[in-house]
Order: sequence, then structure tokens, then C-alpha cells
Amino acid sequence: MKILLFGATGMVGLGVLRECLLDPAVEQVTSIGRSRLGQQHEKLREIVHADFFNFSAIEDQLSGYDACFFCLGVSSVGMKEADYTRITYDLTLAAAKTLARLNPGMTFIYVSGASTDSSEHGSVMWARVKGRTENALLRLPFKAAYMFRPGIIQPLHGVKSKTALYQAIYVVIGPLLSFLKPRMPKYITTTQQVGLAMLKVAKDGAPMKVLEGEDINRVTSVIR
Repeated sequence: MKILLFGATGMVGLGVLRECLLDPAVEQVTSIGRSRLGQQHEKLREIVHADFFNFSAIEDQLSGYDACFFCLGVSSVGMKEADYTRITYDLTLAAAKTLARLNPGMTFIYVSGASTDSSEHGSVMWARVKGRTENALLRLPFKAAYMFRPGIIQPLHGVKSKTALYQAIYVVIGPLLSFLKPRMPKYITTTQQVGLAMLKVAKDGAPMKVLEGEDINRVTSVIR
């Protein structure tokens, strides 16, 4: 299986990358980012690309992939809806439309978030925008598309958040999350489980198009 990965420098993306590199069924992982990851692996290939709203310059490198794991995103804190929409909706759809045209047999998996608003009309700005993005992705002519909606994500295996404040919080509450996770499977998952679930769904599909945190945990309960 050949995989395209967006957002590999972020906490979720790093966790997903780790699981892809460990999986013997994965032949190649191609990371698309604005900068290099700073790591090497025989399976890892990197494409450095500046304009995430236009992929025409690298289209010749984007064909022949079985799955895309889209882990790229930003916090909505302090952002106006138009700015958040441009990064969350416009950027994601620019990539997804290109990939749907070049790889109609691809499975596309998008990391959204718990409480995303599929109606697109709720009172919470980020949830509306995420819902609009999910709905648009589900309409694209991929072989299959799945929306992952994790809640609290615990970083494991040395994975860290790029945001210093968030990382400091994870360090402090890490033991608490480990204690609460088996007791609150609807709300807490890990970077490892998100990665494993993506791989499982890319290989075998899933009975639902939208996977909440509990669904992600359930998918990974039957694998390593």
C-alpha cells in the first residue's frame, strides 16, 4: 500500500507516520509539507511544496497512491470564520479535488474533530466549517472517504505537539489520561490508535463514513 500523508509535522500526523512506517503492508509513505521532517526511513519519501492551494507543480508526483491520510489542521482560537474557512475548507478541498482526479481508486481519510457539525448551521464556528469540509469530501469521487472525529488525543511513543503550551499540558496530564482512557473510550484516544485505525480502514473499509472517538478505539481493539 502506498500512502500520501498531509500534516506529518503535527502531533497527529507524526503519530500516524510512525504507524505507517511500522506496518509491513505499507510499501511507501509520501509526506507532503512546506518543510522537511528531519527524519529518514527507507519507506519515507518527502515532497516539499509551498502552495497548498495549488498542486499543479507537483501533480506528476501525486498519482498511484492507495490512500491519503489528511492530518493537517489549525486551531480556530482567535480566528475569524473567513480565515478559518480558507485554511480548513479551501486548502483541504484543493488537495482532495486534485487527488480524486488523479487517484479515483484512493481511500481518503480526514482528521476532523469531536462535535463537528454535519448540518453546517450550528452556533459553533469551527464545528460548522469542519462539517462543511466533511460533507464536501464525502461528495468527491474517491473509492471511499472517511471522516475521523477524535476527541482528546494522547500523544504516545515520543510524539509531541508543536505548540509548546499544549505539549506542557500533555506532559502534566499524561498520567491522568492513561488512567481515564479505558474508562472514557468515547472521549480519549491516542496518536497510536488514530494511526492504526487509519491503516485498518484504508485496508478493509468501515461500516460508517464518520468514525467518532469510540469507533476509532473499537477499530484498533482487534489489532496490535
